[in-house]
Formats: sequence, C-alpha cells, structure tokens
Amino acid sequence: METKNVIAALAALAQESRLAIFRLLVQTGPQGMAATKIAEQLGIPPSSLSFHLKELVHADLIVPRQDGRFVIYAAHIDSMNALIGFLTENCCGGAPCTTAQGAACDAA
Repeated sequence: METKNVIAALAALAQESRLAIFRLLVQTGPQGMAATKIAEQLGIPPSSLSFHLKELVHADLIVPRQDGRFVIYAAHIDSMNALIGFLTENCCGGAPCTTAQGAACDAA
C-alpha cells in the first residue's frame, strides 16, 4: 500500500462517525448494508451520512453497489488488510510476534 493511500485511509477513519460506519460495515460482512440502515443503526442524519460515506469510498475503505433502488455499502476488506499490513510491516524487526513478544518489543 502506498503512503498516500495510507494517509487517506487514516484521515478518513480519524472522525467519529466515519469510524463508527466503517466498524459497523466490517461487522456486517460482505453482504453490506443499505445507507438507510446505516443511518438508523448509528443515528446519523442522512445528509451527514452521505458526506461520510463519500469520504470512506474515496479512501477505498468501503465499496458501494447498486441493488435495485438502494445503494449497499460494504467494507473493502482487502484495503483494510493492506492498511493493517502496512502499519505492522516491521513490527518486532519484521519477525512474526505474539503478545509476549510485543511486550518484549515495548520493553526494549
């Protein structure tokens, strides 16, 4: 993942409503959720929700698809995994680490 994409993703997630939307869609899974259901679940006004969804789509964290007259949004799991991979790429000197090793890294 390129640094500019990482910055866009982290910037998109650095807002309470967008983080809540993304977490809800990750929990929902690949079937996704209609914007109206997202608004109901999180109590976000539709006018604000469309702005937040646009930002998450632009950061490639969620993907929209048309389903009849509804737009269904789902978490883009590949992008999420790439972001996590980028952030943890050199953890513990590049060696796989466990919780115990992570604590050892913190102590060093």
